Amino acid sequence: MSSRYDRAVTIFSPDGHLLQVEYAQEAVRKGSTAVGVRGANCVVLGVEKSSVAKLQEDRSVRKISMLDRHVVMAFAGLTADARILVNRAQTECQSHRLNFEHAVTLEYITRYIAELKQKYTQSNGRRPFGISCLIGGFDANGSAHLFQTEPSGIFYEFKANATGRSANTVREFFEKTYCEEEVSNERGAVKLAIRALLEVAQSGQNHLEVAIMHKDEPLHLLDSKIIAEYVKIIEREKYVELNSKKPRN
Repeated sequence: MSSRYDRAVTIFSPDGHLLQVEYAQEAVRKGSTAVGVRGANCVVLGVEKSSVAKLQEDRSVRKISMLDRHVVMAFAGLTADARILVNRAQTECQSHRLNFEHAVTLEYITRYIAELKQKYTQSNGRRPFGISCLIGGFDANGSAHLFQTEPSGIFYEFKANATGRSANTVREFFEKTYCEEEVSNERGAVKLAIRALLEVAQSGQNHLEVAIMHKDEPLHLLDSKIIAEYVKIIEREKYVELNSKKPRN
């Protein structure tokens, strides 16, 4: 009986669900983990990259994209859907600059992406976007923001959050460890993001991609050697913490 309700995105099931939207959310849950941390003077986005073929160009597999000079997006879910959404968002950012002579705010472009996703949940002949987006950056007044949008079209602002595979585990980690003082500088925000990814990473530190954005500065992707240094620091801190909890004779 339920098969009648999951064929069309515009038909509610008897218990009030749009099954096509839930299928899109399932695609997100199977995607690679993405995390975001809003620091005092920076925004950090990190993703676990999928393994690529030996002869494949690594730069062609990116889950972190610039939407404008001051807006960056990471995603979990279907890469093909993300490419279309990124193109639409980039076009909207440039159109806004031409029409209004100033850059979009983070809430504006997040709302635009959320509304575009929502349109695809109420039109026949379409399916919802199978991606969840973490959108970070700075407004003109220098304030940092981190938003998340879901396939259903809802969006929220966070201090730190995760999406994709094992997102609930990472959120619980953030709730236990997030501290305003720790993320008051770039080093603390980056370390928190990497620690969060390592909680669920299935392929280890070699497949982590971390990007940092500061106000009025270009996006900076961390080199793998720098990520490895952060991992060593995190492992050392875990070792010290573990030993401090052991009972002394």
